[in-house]
Amino acid sequence: MKKTLILMAILLGYYGYSQSKLDGYIETGLKNNEIIKQHNFDINKSLYALKEAHSLFYPSVSLNTNYTKADGGRTIDIPIGDMLNPVYSTLNQMTNSNAFPTLQNQSVLINPDNFYDAKIHTTMPLLNFEIIYNKRIKTQQSSLQKIELEIYKRELVKEIKIAYYKYLQSIEGIKIYEDALKLVKENQRVNQSLFKNDKINRTAVLRSDNEVIRIEANLEIAKQTSNNAKAYFNFLLNQKLDSEIEVDSENELLPNAMVNENTQNREELSKLSIVKELNGNVNKLTQSYWFPKLSAFTDFGFQDFDFEINKDSRYYFAGVALEWNIFSGNKNKFKLKQVEEDTKKINSQIDNVKQQLLLQFQVTQNNLKSALEQFNANKNQKESAKKYNDDITKLYKEGQAIYIELLDAQNQWVNAQLNTNIALYNSWIAFAELERANATFTLNN
Repeated sequence: MKKTLILMAILLGYYGYSQSKLDGYIETGLKNNEIIKQHNFDINKSLYALKEAHSLFYPSVSLNTNYTKADGGRTIDIPIGDMLNPVYSTLNQMTNSNAFPTLQNQSVLINPDNFYDAKIHTTMPLLNFEIIYNKRIKTQQSSLQKIELEIYKRELVKEIKIAYYKYLQSIEGIKIYEDALKLVKENQRVNQSLFKNDKINRTAVLRSDNEVIRIEANLEIAKQTSNNAKAYFNFLLNQKLDSEIEVDSENELLPNAMVNENTQNREELSKLSIVKELNGNVNKLTQSYWFPKLSAFTDFGFQDFDFEINKDSRYYFAGVALEWNIFSGNKNKFKLKQVEEDTKKINSQIDNVKQQLLLQFQVTQNNLKSALEQFNANKNQKESAKKYNDDITKLYKEGQAIYIELLDAQNQWVNAQLNTNIALYNSWIAFAELERANATFTLNN
């Protein structure tokens, strides 16, 4: 551990790197990413669903009106003539008048004709456990959406960092090949001059020509690799693929990569914890089937024939409704069994995910240690290769070394630079993966 920290200090002191530009790109990526926007839409949708669940506690008021026009069909026969005409006839004889008319039997339609009914209908839940648990479930679903967004943001931050480091790795590789190209072209010029003066044979000239072609090809590959790295980085930022990428010129120390294990704060575990709570409320929601539902209702309105409105047309109608399920063929009993099995599954998932996250942390931390060890080894090889190349170059100019020796020294020098560059940014990539595994990057919400 102590040795690794020393290597990290060497890395940071020798290749210090400022995060200011990268932090700005991360902020841009989090702002512009389309998947994040889609997650925000889902969060907004879940919040509206929560408000919808909350609104079920309030009264529901509606205006209901109807008008009926009827003819034919069933009737109610009222023998009013048979009942009153004998009485009226006796009264007319006693009063010696026709004051009491003869009445006809009536047949009244059951369906009301030319009848209207206009009312304001209000319902209000008084006791309904389904509404209570439904609101709790919607609240937890909204929290799940937010955690899903946090998880995606962390993955995006990691991908942006890795893509940025790979781009830096590629442009540094271009610089190394450009310097190497200058070197082999100078060798080509020198060898051609020596060949003209009959100091070397044609083999050295041909070999130097081939080296120029090889380095030019490698340089072109490096440029295309850099273009691909740039395109992918800009893709993550949701901007034009050929947009220029700024690189920090100032050197600053990074935070210590050897962090304490922090996987218990991973959003994945928080997500499973909420899922467990949500499943508990689903259990209670299912159990609420056995509880009664109590609600109240009122009607205030007018009803009459021929659109008449008077004091007799006004009416109100109110009541309380109780619903209590007695038997459903054990349907809810089996639903509860399903929920209980889901609970067992979630508990198992939590234990498994804890182990997976801990394993991920340990693996990424070990990868970072290995990357730092590799960088230190390559850095030492780079220093040795530079000294060896300088010595052989001097000997070659003095005629004490052959071209094959010079070529071998130069290739070792170029490869050492490339390997050190690769190891350097592989360390940054390993650091980004460790940061993701430990959830230590601070997200600004």
